[in-house]
Amino acid sequence: MPLIRLELLLPTLAALLAAALNPPAPPPGPLPASSPPRVARNWPVGTVGTHPPVLRAWDPPSTAYGAGHRGVDLAAPPGTSVRAVAPGRVSFAGRVAGEGVVSVELDGTGDPPLRTTYEPVRPTVKKGAEVTAGKEVGVLESPTGHCAGGCLHWGLLRGETYLDPLSLLPPWLLRRGPSRLLPLTDAPPGMRAGMTWDGWLPGRGLSPARLAGPWPRPPR
Repeated sequence: MPLIRLELLLPTLAALLAAALNPPAPPPGPLPASSPPRVARNWPVGTVGTHPPVLRAWDPPSTAYGAGHRGVDLAAPPGTSVRAVAPGRVSFAGRVAGEGVVSVELDGTGDPPLRTTYEPVRPTVKKGAEVTAGKEVGVLESPTGHCAGGCLHWGLLRGETYLDPLSLLPPWLLRRGPSRLLPLTDAPPGMRAGMTWDGWLPGRGLSPARLAGPWPRPPR
């Protein structure tokens, strides 16, 4: 009788031993977030076609409530027009903790869609409005302590996850710097005084010159 019981237990013991020696593979972890599509067609502030100064870059916190910088700060004086960087729909336009904020859900960026935020601004659009790239969504308000000399805090989220807003910009927008009039001397090769350049020329990381005209001073 004991021999029969042992024979009945052998398959169970073998199965337990196999499970111990070959544990099941852990469930797959979350896939790494893909880079946001480069859908931006302009910077939110500054002269069209130029690169506004970045006062503080995106610095993601190590934890959900840790210290960091959940966006970028772009230098601009109060009263500057703030523009949508890509087509979308205004999901919020109002005040949060005393600051004016505009949020725009970007077209064709998945589910949930990418959402850009602009603050501190006086909104010039309403919730639900459709906007195109370059359309004004607000006017920059006076500094509220985030920047001493005035700046736009530009953010990017997917759901509740913060991302780097600069990742929306294509390389040709990231490369451009504020244009300025060339002096009478020391012009780069192939250029002459009286032309403007934005710091980039073919083969040297610089873009072609454009004829100078009345050129507004870039914001500082």
